[in-house]
Amino acid sequence: MTADPQTRKGLSYRDSGVDIDAGDALVKAIAPAAAASKRPGVMGGLGGFGALFDLKAAGFEDPILVASTDGVGTKLKIAIDTGIHDGVGIDLVAMCVNDLVAQGATPLFFLDYYATGKLDVAAARAVVEGIAKGCAEAGCALIGGETAEMPGLYQKGDYDLAGFTVGAVARDALLPVELRAGDVILGLGSSGVHSNGFSLARKIVERSGLGWEAPAPFAPGRSLGEALLTPTRIYVKSTLAAIKAGGVKAVAHITGGGLTENVPRVYGEALSAEIRLGSWSRPPVFDWLQQTGDVDPEEMLRVFNSGIGLTLIVDPARAEALRALLTAEGETVFEIGRMIPRPAGAAGVVYREAEA
Repeated sequence: MTADPQTRKGLSYRDSGVDIDAGDALVKAIAPAAAASKRPGVMGGLGGFGALFDLKAAGFEDPILVASTDGVGTKLKIAIDTGIHDGVGIDLVAMCVNDLVAQGATPLFFLDYYATGKLDVAAARAVVEGIAKGCAEAGCALIGGETAEMPGLYQKGDYDLAGFTVGAVARDALLPVELRAGDVILGLGSSGVHSNGFSLARKIVERSGLGWEAPAPFAPGRSLGEALLTPTRIYVKSTLAAIKAGGVKAVAHITGGGLTENVPRVYGEALSAEIRLGSWSRPPVFDWLQQTGDVDPEEMLRVFNSGIGLTLIVDPARAEALRALLTAEGETVFEIGRMIPRPAGAAGVVYREAEA
């Protein structure tokens, strides 16, 4: 029997699971946070069909544009399970802007993409406020983004994040430049696991039998979930200061692939990085992960940052001055190795035990 047209209720977008009003409420809620990240060059505000940026107003005359995009990976699953959402926004920014500074570029603006099955305004607001906080720390502006509500595609409570950033560098200041044997490798300490390797980290937590609310074995006074959600460190301002001071030849952001795969991305096959194991302090979280998961040492170095979030390859004559500058900028700095002629059959990174 066909329903009576007079009594049949028409469908709305809300009936299909999409709440336009919730999206509007989110935009209004995050506007102050986005405004706080404004920097010279920004034109207009949120809400346009496209975001505008004036390179001349930002102080660039002959720039090369550098772009990067990334996500947070399965670290999001811990944020969703614990209800702690503010830090992953910082992670998202860090993963993108730290890549820009590896080219010598100054981050200019950032856009985010937040996708979920049903919009939770409070959770989304915490995420985007974290993004705005990360942008302010990196000196770039949050000038736009997209919130997508897609019922049926995501499980209840799930969401995903992606970020996109653009920076600029003067044409004659683009990194890397030519490296030589003897160049010094400085490592900047990480804040923890950052945003890579969490599929393995979550598997290790599962093996441990601990819940996210359990005390973290490696971080007194914090729950396991809180400790693992420590945001990725943003290295932009300190590294740009070092580049400006002179002597920095190459920068590598240590993400998925660890030191083993990321450091060689900045030089050719004639050189290897000789890295001295034990020359830096490894945060306790990595000891716990390795021991609990019985992870091979080589696998640790290939999956996790192992305590070094960024490397700078520098002129030996400038190494001590740059180390002092970076320390004054708030970084924990280690001299972790040197560049060497690549031995026959050797890889891009050669690990040595540190001298006693």
